[in-house]
Amino acid sequence: MDETERKKPLPVGQSFFDRVVEDGSYYVDKTLFIKDLLDRNITVTLCTRPRRFGKTLNQTMLKCFFEDNAPLPVPGGGARKDTRTLFNGLKIEAAGERYLEHQGRYPVIFLSFKEGKMANFESSYRMLKDELAKEFDRHRYACEKISSVKKQALFEKLADGEGSSGDYSKSLLFLCECLENYHGKKAIILIDEYDVPLENSWTRDFYQEMTDFIRPLMSSTFKDNPCLQFAVITGCLRVSKESIFTGLNNLDTASVLNNAYSAYFGFTQDEVDVMLNYYGLDAKKRIVRDWYNGYLFGNTEVYNPWSCLKSISSWIDDVNEYPQPYWVNTSGNDLIRDIIGKMNAEAKAGLETLMAGGTISAAVDEYVTYGDLFNNADNIWNFLLFTGYLKKAGKSVDSWERIVVEAKIPNKEVNIIFDTKIREWFEGYIKEKDRKELFNAILSGDTETVESELSEILVEYVSYMHSVESNYHSFTNGVLSGLAGYTVTSEGESGEGRCDLVLHSRVAGKNGKAVIFEFKVAAKEDGLETACEKAMKQIEEKRYAAKWESNGYKNIIKYGLGFYKKRCKVMKGETGKES
Repeated sequence: MDETERKKPLPVGQSFFDRVVEDGSYYVDKTLFIKDLLDRNITVTLCTRPRRFGKTLNQTMLKCFFEDNAPLPVPGGGARKDTRTLFNGLKIEAAGERYLEHQGRYPVIFLSFKEGKMANFESSYRMLKDELAKEFDRHRYACEKISSVKKQALFEKLADGEGSSGDYSKSLLFLCECLENYHGKKAIILIDEYDVPLENSWTRDFYQEMTDFIRPLMSSTFKDNPCLQFAVITGCLRVSKESIFTGLNNLDTASVLNNAYSAYFGFTQDEVDVMLNYYGLDAKKRIVRDWYNGYLFGNTEVYNPWSCLKSISSWIDDVNEYPQPYWVNTSGNDLIRDIIGKMNAEAKAGLETLMAGGTISAAVDEYVTYGDLFNNADNIWNFLLFTGYLKKAGKSVDSWERIVVEAKIPNKEVNIIFDTKIREWFEGYIKEKDRKELFNAILSGDTETVESELSEILVEYVSYMHSVESNYHSFTNGVLSGLAGYTVTSEGESGEGRCDLVLHSRVAGKNGKAVIFEFKVAAKEDGLETACEKAMKQIEEKRYAAKWESNGYKNIIKYGLGFYKKRCKVMKGETGKES
């Protein structure tokens, strides 16, 4: 693809606006986000969007646009990077002088909490403290105009990372005061991935300690701060006011359910079409749509930008490359596996509906905390909706004036993520479960116990393709794995066909044992026995035991298994040679 090689490089993995523009990379112009922010004139805006949907790119764009880049008139201050030229030719430049007059005029405080994934509170607190200290150090020049010796000492202490927890919990308010004192302009605060430390602390069991630190930091910074021009906070989830935004009445939230800023995170249909055309990949439109589209932010249809860039990049190298679930390999998906493991029966039934292509209903609560996640199924669906694993498929208001959302899985990629995480969870569940009684029953021919044990595990198993035999094949294969001295062979040739599964001892001979399994799916519950009989008939007619007899196995057990949803029935055939 010679012509494509001369095109702009794609900014895969690059999240900083200035680097994308300076490197000459392909940039999907989202600069009208600046215009909308100025038009709406909200003091504190929280934009919640899924991971890898352009939050950091937008936050660094805001920093480059608004930050005062004038040379510092202090000893050793020198010149600062002039970022105004980065916006040449972009949409905000054509929006008019009333917007450009804000360019390069404000002190900006920029913080990113995305690295806040530490094993314990002490390490996480240290990371947050270091991030705050870095920003104080970046603005150390402001000390020159601080008249109070005491405040100068506090500034230096905070910049050197030597302040106390109490000092840092009020540090951003103090930094705003110092910057307004120096610049004569109120400060803009940009906080990226604010909820990463909260999610991490929840999964690692120090959530309360983390909220006890972040709550006063947020409240002191954003509640009645006279030195604040405006603030933009981004994250995946809207954490409740009571959790960290106590007393903050000037917070405006733009979630995936709102129209505000809906086109600025992720790629719109037009943007994807233009990009595919630019790289000569118009023929891939349907594939990209099926795999990476399907999100609905407000009333705007949106594509996953990370996966679009990754797939287009792969096609530039090899146009025949098969699409991949690129989002599954990004950080954060492990939490889905944990959620699946903790779901109750109601939630698992809903997940099965979703995986089968259906929709579920959930009462919307944008103020769910991580600690409330498992209080009810609605909380789980809200979490999955706001973090990008579900999409809004419809909205209504019930009799209690609560918003109820119809939700579904947005595309093939997310379906694969759920499938992958379900399998990972099930593998872990099976490893931890004591299957000694099941194995003993299988090897001794105790069909009643085999039936009850498999049925018990089926209740826990998240199956979403009830009518497909291969789903039960995967289920039983997982259940049978791990028996010491035995191997599971899947669909191996035997006799005149391929049997579903064989559990066999690694050594044949007089004590060698082979257990043959054949599965059939019943259309109705009362068809379970007939399904078992069909399975047993197939074992005999196809002579599945022949291979194992010829290999010297003297003890052969044959099981016909019938499945219907969460029910199974087991039938045992004759041991030894087939008649």
